[in-house]
Amino acid sequence: MAASLRSSAVAAAGTAIDATLGMLPKGLRVPLISAFNEVSRNFREGRWEPSELNGGKLCEVAYTIARGYVDGSYPANPSKPRDMVAACRSLESSPNTAPRSIRIQIPRMIIALYEIRNNRNVGHVGGDVDPNHMDASAVLTMSKWLMAEMVRFFHQVDTATASGTVDSLVEREVPLVWHVAGKRRVLDRNLSKKAQALVLIYSHTGPVNAETLRDWMEVPVDQARYFRRDVLRALHRVKMLEYDEATGEVHLSPLGIREVEARLTGALIAPA
Repeated sequence: MAASLRSSAVAAAGTAIDATLGMLPKGLRVPLISAFNEVSRNFREGRWEPSELNGGKLCEVAYTIARGYVDGSYPANPSKPRDMVAACRSLESSPNTAPRSIRIQIPRMIIALYEIRNNRNVGHVGGDVDPNHMDASAVLTMSKWLMAEMVRFFHQVDTATASGTVDSLVEREVPLVWHVAGKRRVLDRNLSKKAQALVLIYSHTGPVNAETLRDWMEVPVDQARYFRRDVLRALHRVKMLEYDEATGEVHLSPLGIREVEARLTGALIAPA
C-alpha cells in the first residue's frame, strides 16, 4: 500500500511542480521535489538518519540547478561534485550578473546542509553526533528554505507565496487512505464525516474540490447541501480548513494539519 500511496502522491504533485519550477528540465525538478518529499516524510515518521541523508541528495540537485543557471545551460540530470564545498564557493566568484541568491545565498545554505549530512555521523561512520531530532529538524528547515527560494526565484513570487507552495507540494502518505480507481477512501469506518474530510484533504497534494471530496466520502448527491453545511462550513468556522464557496476549493489549514497528524498518532479528538 505504501508504494501505491507514494506513486499516487508523486503523480498528484506533478502539475504543481510544472507550475512552479517548469522552466527547469524534468530531470532536475522531479529529483528536487522527490528528495524534498523524502526529507519531509522521514522526519515526520521519526527516521532521523534517512531524513538527513536525503538532505544531502537535495543539496546535490540544488547545486546542479544553481551551476546550470550560472553556466547558462542545465544538464539533463543532477550530479555530485567531487568537493561540494569548493564547488559551492566557486559559484561565489561567478559574474555579478548572476543574482546573489544563486551565487551566494543558495550555495551557502547547501554547504551548511551538506555539512550535517557528511560530518554528523550520518553519511559516514565516525561523525561527532549520532542522527537525532535536533539535526533532522535543522535539515528539514534548511531544505524548506532551499525549496522555497527555488520557487521564489524561478517562479518569481514573494517569499510567503513560495513557502505556501512548498508546503502544498509535500507528499503525504496516509495509511488510513486507500487510493483506488482514481478515488480515495478512508479505511477507518469509525471516523466522523468531519475527521474523514480532514484526512482526505491531508492525503492530497494541494486543495481539493468540494465535489471531489463529497464523492470520495460517498455522500449522496441529494445530501450535498447538508455536506457543505455540516462538514465544510462547520470545519471552516473552526479554522480547520478554508472553504471557498465561489470556487469550490477546500484548503487544509495549519490547525487542520496538526489535527490530522494527531489522528495518525492515535490522539485526535474529532472536531466539534
